[in-house]
Amino acid sequence: MRWLQRLLGKKQVEFDSARQEALLQDARHRFGARAQIRFPDQVDAVTRLLDGDDGLLVAARIVREFTDDAHADLLGQAAELYRRTGYRLLVDRRNYRPLWREAGSQLRWSLFGLRCGFHPYAQVAGAVAVLGERADRLVRVTDPFPPLAQVFEVLDLNANGWDHSRVRVDTDAAALANRLIATARDIRAAMDDPPPIPPSAREMMRRNNSVHVYDPHLDRVVGTINLGGELRPALLT
Repeated sequence: MRWLQRLLGKKQVEFDSARQEALLQDARHRFGARAQIRFPDQVDAVTRLLDGDDGLLVAARIVREFTDDAHADLLGQAAELYRRTGYRLLVDRRNYRPLWREAGSQLRWSLFGLRCGFHPYAQVAGAVAVLGERADRLVRVTDPFPPLAQVFEVLDLNANGWDHSRVRVDTDAAALANRLIATARDIRAAMDDPPPIPPSAREMMRRNNSVHVYDPHLDRVVGTINLGGELRPALLT
């Protein structure tokens, strides 16, 4: 792979596994729903924390742990539904939308309480921002294909909450979606041969509907977001 050839050709690249673990635990325990600061401020703090190559790899790990736990949670829910009803559901990480269309009323949208302890609007949003802002470096220090796939996976999970689980689209949810789209664009642009756009994103790109965006603290609409309208120029131009 070209990313591996680049990495092997740059002998000065060194990673500190102890620092990475310290950064990961710092991000895990300092931020999230219990922190006494607004999510946008937490995102800024996380991006400052995850500096250097070690921070970049930790950002990729945060997104990986979050998506792995979300996938495991949905697998567990599908298995429980099968035990109760005999009805088998397909849980496809490339596209969760058919799963939610088929059984949305019987599924829990649980991104706010995954085992990893990362909050989508805090640590995950900050990690996604780091991956996008340093996409040119990402493709040089690690295989960018898994982080890119996981960025699309978070976008799919986030949007399915809006569409099928009555998750209110507030400014934090919309900011996460916009960061995910921008980061997917930037990682793809930094890759020599980016992979095809996954089915979940392609389905969202075909839509052209706007949804209300609420103030997270008040029952008041402050704007709109159109995922299809954001995705098409980001990924097709």
